[in-house]
Amino acid sequence: MANIKSAKKRILVNQTKAMRNKAVKSKIKTLVKKVEAAITSGDKAEAEAALKVATSEISKAASKGIFHKNTASRKISRLTLAVNKMA
Repeated sequence: MANIKSAKKRILVNQTKAMRNKAVKSKIKTLVKKVEAAITSGDKAEAEAALKVATSEISKAASKGIFHKNTASRKISRLTLAVNKMA
């Protein structure tokens, strides 16, 4: 356990940031599942709406440093490609 005041603060701050990052990643996973569910059901309008929301959240996560920019770009690209392949 840390004895120095600044080290104790770093532990608290790191816990707070880790919880935020975990919450955002979980939210993005849920949004991606919604897009995939819409693709599976064949509802193109619903899939496009869900894609728009998911893309926005992924971009925000990348700008905050939760995801690397290339990871965010890859996720967005794969989702967009899947929605565009729908009939």
